[in-house]
Amino acid sequence: MTTEAFDYVVVGGGTAGCVVAARLTEDTQASVLLIEAGGDERRADVESPEGWPSLLGSDADWAFETVLQPGTGRACPAARGKVLGGSGSINNMVHLRGHAADFDGWAAAGAHGWDHAAVLPYFRRCEDVPDGDPLYRGRGGPLNPRPSGTSDPVGMRFAAGAERAGHERVGDLNAASMLGIGFPDALIFSDRRESTASAYLRPAMVRPNLHVRPNALARGLRIEAGRCTGVEYDRDGATHLATAAVEVVLCAGAVGSPHLLLLSGVGSADELAALGIEPVVHAPEVGHNLQDHPLLAGIRYRSERPLPPEYLRPTATVLARSGPDSVAPDLHITAAGMDFHYEWQHPLPNSITFAIGLMRVRSRGAVRLASADPTRAPVIDPGYLADPADVDTLITGVELVEEIVQTGVFDDWGGFSETTALLRLGRAELESAVRDAMGSYFHLAGTCRMGSDSRAVVDPELRVAGVDGLRVADASVMPTLVSCNSNAATVMIGEKAADLLCGRRTRGNDAAAS
Repeated sequence: MTTEAFDYVVVGGGTAGCVVAARLTEDTQASVLLIEAGGDERRADVESPEGWPSLLGSDADWAFETVLQPGTGRACPAARGKVLGGSGSINNMVHLRGHAADFDGWAAAGAHGWDHAAVLPYFRRCEDVPDGDPLYRGRGGPLNPRPSGTSDPVGMRFAAGAERAGHERVGDLNAASMLGIGFPDALIFSDRRESTASAYLRPAMVRPNLHVRPNALARGLRIEAGRCTGVEYDRDGATHLATAAVEVVLCAGAVGSPHLLLLSGVGSADELAALGIEPVVHAPEVGHNLQDHPLLAGIRYRSERPLPPEYLRPTATVLARSGPDSVAPDLHITAAGMDFHYEWQHPLPNSITFAIGLMRVRSRGAVRLASADPTRAPVIDPGYLADPADVDTLITGVELVEEIVQTGVFDDWGGFSETTALLRLGRAELESAVRDAMGSYFHLAGTCRMGSDSRAVVDPELRVAGVDGLRVADASVMPTLVSCNSNAATVMIGEKAADLLCGRRTRGNDAAAS
């Protein structure tokens, strides 16, 4: 086994890992190793904004699958990026931050210092939006989010129908309001996908203190006398040890980070012992609290006349509350000018799909080990629709779409909406149809929950309880999922993690937010 020594070892070159590695190497005295299981993101299918559907299940995806879900009667793909840039290199490029209530809820639940006012400077730091409201939008940051979908004829009609149905038009869903109908920001720059790999990591790779190891599979953490001292990983047919004089940072995502902790003996002592793994720290919540945004697909408007060409970039989005008791948007709905359906649903050419996402999910699941073999995929069980309230909210989403359809904005194309047919069903059949139409938005989070209680996996400084020299910085630390796509919030976590690692408070690009 070869050994190399660094100050920091970052495991996972995904959305947060690229941010952490780039920011840490701004200190020219700090040596940083970034380990990534996937390869180079500079490839045509990743860089093309229209290429994302082909990436799901490809070699850029871990191609995980959930266990069979009693709430739906089937297993579901669990796409996770296996490439530099992580899931931000294979997703649909939507850049929405989350509602202020999401982050205030984190702080109220014990993630002190993660309220909206505290995280806003980090959202601003990551971006360059010259014409945005300076109270909310940043200047001079690495990412270039811009509104998307204003050239999509289907999305424009959907937006008009949403306004007629009573939804407020929002000019910037990342500014003061994230409730209504608007055109979301997308990470598309110079007509190419932008990720934290292209915007953060590539510019930093000229620094001699940054070392990047792609195609390197982390096997486990080296934990000695209560301290994480390094990471073992396989690359080029050999096993290597990278030691960390300062800290190891897990940025392997909501599946990868708990998987590596469990393999290394940090988890439920009984469950680890049953697999022949010696428990190092009894941390029963590792892998638990798994959340994902369910997504209904295959609910379509069947047109009688030719539709515009398919539009594969982010388009008009309704963010809505399902009822007066919702503190933040819990429904995320788009009208896609394409036949978007799951493999078990029938195709319907020349149709518009209403993609209905549940954003404030109540159901919870877990990531568990299948074995002590680090090359074997973990067991992923999101517990989809285990809480009946999740089904109720999705039905409200179907009703909301029907209200928009009934404004007549699609009448010029002729045809019929499947929402109309669904809402004519009896309640039991409607619930069954919703369960059958459910898949994943691929926004897995929460498996290394951040908090101040004794069961939290990491504290508000992102330090793993019971292990010195080890932090987690990715979507797994979210106590609850944000009320929209999760990539932007994961970038923010990476930015704040870098400051925590260096003992810094909010700095740079933040004056207008203070």
